[in-house]
Amino acid sequence: MAFPIVERPDAEVETPATVRHAVVFDLDGVIVDSFAVMSEAFAIAYAEVVGDGPAPFEEYRRHLGRYFPDIMRIMNLPLAMQEPFVRESYRLADQVHVFDGIVELLLTLRVRNVRLAVATGKSGPRARSLLDRLGLLPFFAHVIGSDEVAQPKPAPDIVRHALDLLDVPPEAAIMVGDAPTDVASARGAGVASAAALWAPPYDVGELLAAGPDVVLRRPVDLLALCPAVPAR
Repeated sequence: MAFPIVERPDAEVETPATVRHAVVFDLDGVIVDSFAVMSEAFAIAYAEVVGDGPAPFEEYRRHLGRYFPDIMRIMNLPLAMQEPFVRESYRLADQVHVFDGIVELLLTLRVRNVRLAVATGKSGPRARSLLDRLGLLPFFAHVIGSDEVAQPKPAPDIVRHALDLLDVPPEAAIMVGDAPTDVASARGAGVASAAALWAPPYDVGELLAAGPDVVLRRPVDLLALCPAVPAR
């Protein structure tokens, strides 16, 4: 079923007839604000591997949600940038912030017995390390990185894997992301998609054109789609 789009922060979202037993979240731009750290890490990696000149971070940001090696291939940049990018991302991790309202959202979903997972363009170890550092790792039953599936987003593999681990059918789940790759991955897995707009995406028009089932202006808006689930 198609969910309504939330056009205003104070708008009410119609509760869907199907109870959502699980939520699969993207990480960057949804749970954490890591854009400043990514920009600095990308600039350092570009300078080390490519050399002088401005690092094309705005183009890189257009491809967020994909696995870093895939982005390098799309942008025709050396894969050797991955090592310094990851190194600097770890070094700067203390500067990553959790978006306002996320902790409250996760607490409420846990009380409602909604099962939670993360499916991210990052590698699994780096994603789990970051969430652990931020104190959020215990909220998620599973955190899956793009290095842990055969084909990363926009392929459906990572969402399907999350559903398998959560033991939830596609129609009982929803994925929250901030990029067209998230929408495509969810659709391919037969899962409803929610576009998160609390961190303005690189191109809102491109994200909406991808056809998410619902657009959320604030983390709390997701709660209308996730009523309490009976305990197993």
